[in-house]
Amino acid sequence: MPRTILIVDDDRELCDLVAELLADEGFEVVAHHSGAGAIELAASGRYELVILDVMLPEQNGFEILRGLRRRSAVPVILLTARGEDVDRIVGLEIGADDYLPKTFNSRELTARIHAVLRRAHPRAQDVSPSVTVGDVTIDPATRTVTRNDEAVPLTSVEFDLLHMLLTSAGRVVTREDISQRVLGRDFDPFDRSIDVHIGKVRRKLGEPQDGDGRIKTVRGIGYIYAQPRH
Repeated sequence: MPRTILIVDDDRELCDLVAELLADEGFEVVAHHSGAGAIELAASGRYELVILDVMLPEQNGFEILRGLRRRSAVPVILLTARGEDVDRIVGLEIGADDYLPKTFNSRELTARIHAVLRRAHPRAQDVSPSVTVGDVTIDPATRTVTRNDEAVPLTSVEFDLLHMLLTSAGRVVTREDISQRVLGRDFDPFDRSIDVHIGKVRRKLGEPQDGDGRIKTVRGIGYIYAQPRH
C-alpha cells in the first residue's frame, strides 16, 4: 500500500507536480487547496506527513499549524514562498519539523520527506536503549521523554536532538553533526534551524535544580548537555 501525504496549497499546478514526483517514490498525495478545513483533515490520522504552505486563502499556514499541534504530532514540512528567515523561524517555533522555500528542487523535497519520516518512524533495529541523565529520561522505543517522571512533549526533531545530546552528555556535539544526523542535511552556517530547536528543547525541559543550565552553547562549535552536579 502506498504511504499517504497531504499537501495543503492553493497552487494546483504545484500540487499536481508534487503528486507526480512523489508517486515515483511510492507515496500517494492528497491535495487540499485552502486553509478552511485543513486542520481537521491534517489531524485525521490518515496521513504520514503534511506539506503545508504558509500563504493560504481563508487561514494561513501558521494558524493551521498552531491548531494542528494542539491535536496532532503528525510531521509537517512548511513551504515558505519568500524563503524569509522570519517565516522559517516562526514555523519551527510553532512546531514544523522542517521547511522548504517554494523554489525547491525535486531531490531536495524527497530528501527532506524521507529524513522527516525516518525521524518520526525509526526502524526497530535502529532503536537504542533508554538514557537517563539527571532528572531527564529519554526512551527511543516509545519516543517519550520524562522529567522527574512527568512527560515532556517534543516534536520528532526535538526528540532526536535531545537524544543526541543526552547520549553525548558531558561532551561537545558539533553543529555539523547535529545538522547531518538530526536534520538530515549538510550544515549551513546561515541556517537558524538548530538554534530554534535548541531553544525550544531548553524551554520545554526547564532549568535543573542546581540552576547551572542543561544545554550549554560552546561558541563557534556546538552544544553540550551538562552532567548534573552531585
